[in-house]
Amino acid sequence: MGMKSILCVGAGLSGAVIARTLAESGHAVTVLEARDHVAGNCHTERCPETGVLVHVYGPHIFHTDDTEVWDYVNRYEIFRPYRNRVKTTVGGRVYALPINLHTINQFFGTAMGPDEAFAFIEAQADTSIVAPQTFEEQALRFVGRDLYEAFFRGYTVKQWGCAPSALPASILRRLPVRFSYDDNYFFHRFQGMPTTGYTAMVRRILDHPGIEVHLESRFSRDMAGNFDHVFYSGPLDAWYDFDMGRLGYRTLDFERFTHGGDYQGCAVMNYPEVDVPFTRITEHRHFAPWEDHALSVCYREYSRACAPADIPYYPIRLVEEKKLLGAYVERADTEVGVTFVGRLGTYRYLDMDVTIREALDTARTFRIHDARGTRMPAFAVRPI
Repeated sequence: MGMKSILCVGAGLSGAVIARTLAESGHAVTVLEARDHVAGNCHTERCPETGVLVHVYGPHIFHTDDTEVWDYVNRYEIFRPYRNRVKTTVGGRVYALPINLHTINQFFGTAMGPDEAFAFIEAQADTSIVAPQTFEEQALRFVGRDLYEAFFRGYTVKQWGCAPSALPASILRRLPVRFSYDDNYFFHRFQGMPTTGYTAMVRRILDHPGIEVHLESRFSRDMAGNFDHVFYSGPLDAWYDFDMGRLGYRTLDFERFTHGGDYQGCAVMNYPEVDVPFTRITEHRHFAPWEDHALSVCYREYSRACAPADIPYYPIRLVEEKKLLGAYVERADTEVGVTFVGRLGTYRYLDMDVTIREALDTARTFRIHDARGTRMPAFAVRPI
């Protein structure tokens, strides 16, 4: 009980929110960040050439149904309304995603209403698939082969580097078609973009007299003994120096280019065809539509297997990865004085709002254990 010395490894959303919550409770918090900036993969910065606010590690659009989380981020930044409206180029034509009534009518050259389109897609669907086990089966069951081949198969092969028949059905989490003209990509009540960027927001979260931030500072396990507790948001397998093997990730390569004026007229244009090597083009001026710029900054995104020197983006979590993950989790459960948090620490894909929710809950759980004099577990949210 009383003031504790806390180390947060990583200055992304997990580390920053935990650091702020515990600093406000009177603890002394040190934050170590290996990069030269805070905010992790949601880092944003102004392009000096164009003035465009760029999402350096790919676009991050904030969306949530969690009122407390929405209020939390707005405490540190003004979020402006933003709707993510994704387009996709297939066969030389542009369609709206997610698949909606406009997409269906345009693709099939029809003018159906919602009920008619629903019946039409049901007729297209493979109803012999009762309990879809793979991504491919899930898509075929709910949208049929034509829409699957056009919009899902190629993109999935490029994004994950394997056949859709090798991926679990859970990747396609909800019915991937709407029988209305709603092309808002997300369903959540609260959706927006930070006016001055995510990095400015995270800097404000970390701006507290009880927090000391060290950039370009790498963590080693021998540092843990200098603190009462460590919250570690680095890769779980890295804590153990990968001595049982590396957990699999996909990473992204970005090909940056500028354009005079508006390049594609939207923030995100997908390219699901296999013969196009990149998965999408993002145009970052459109992530801040309240700004006006003469030039544009765009990125082509290429997905590939993550090598040791790469930035890990998407945990693969197939059978072999889950087996290795289980071995690391079993080992981590024996640790004292460390809690593994965030996307990398728990080897799970997390949206920003879920990351913040879990960080708030983790810090509060620590305060409860501290008050009771009991041990904080290795995982506030278990990876498996």
